[in-house]
Amino acid sequence: MTDARGPQQSTDFQGRAVLVTGGALGIGQGVADAFAATGASVAIADIDPAAAAATVTQLVGDGPRDPTAAARIIATIGNVALAADADRMVAETVAAFGRLDVLVNNAGIFPIDWYGSVEEIDEAIWDGILDVNLKGMFLMSRAALPHIRAAGGGTIVNMASVQGLQSMPRVVAYAASKGGVLSLTRAMAMDHAHEGIRVVAICPGTIDSAMVRGIARAEGGDEDDNIRRYGAAHPIGRIGTPADVGAAAVFLASDAASFITGESLSVDGGFMALGAWATSAGAER
Repeated sequence: MTDARGPQQSTDFQGRAVLVTGGALGIGQGVADAFAATGASVAIADIDPAAAAATVTQLVGDGPRDPTAAARIIATIGNVALAADADRMVAETVAAFGRLDVLVNNAGIFPIDWYGSVEEIDEAIWDGILDVNLKGMFLMSRAALPHIRAAGGGTIVNMASVQGLQSMPRVVAYAASKGGVLSLTRAMAMDHAHEGIRVVAICPGTIDSAMVRGIARAEGGDEDDNIRRYGAAHPIGRIGTPADVGAAAVFLASDAASFITGESLSVDGGFMALGAWATSAGAER
């Protein structure tokens, strides 16, 4: 909402519904938690039923933490890379909450044993990464747009990566998928701005997640020492947390960001400003 002074600086999402893909773990869990804290109804979409159920329990809390939490935090299970699953997860969200205002396309994969150059990775690895990381955003957005439009407008937040801006050796499929996310974000923003639907992207840097912890273990030595070394490569002096990304997602989806669309925000502790990606000891996400 705006007035002569500009947008209201509000991150109150009470009465609004948010769907977060890959919401059961890591960055997705941080995003889901951040929106739940604003009063939003949140659907956690994930391929892992047990992890999704555990996150719902955690967000609802003991008691629950507020009288409405049990009714406004749900799980919906499926694979974002399958059209039928994408359609169903959106439909289940709308059935539960009566509307959809915000879609956070967070689901993404990059197993450590899938690193490789164009000559080193096989077609199945390329297809697997592009299917989830890029096609999944297309399918989820296609399913969500009619409902966001029916709600009077809203926001789609796409999780890209600093590796969509710069890159490192042997990440061709992941980097291509995240570069595609940034282009998809810009194109969708142009297509839907007149409908009151904004489309934005976040480029996380090194975030303390299962993916980064796996890289730290694979390097050998002490996992926490490796994490601290990653952090030391950042101007901020630490790696990020899922909560850092969650706060950015809430801001971008809020009325405070009502004049921002087609853009990406790096949440990376200054890593892209440093410009030392190719020689850094950091590990993305």
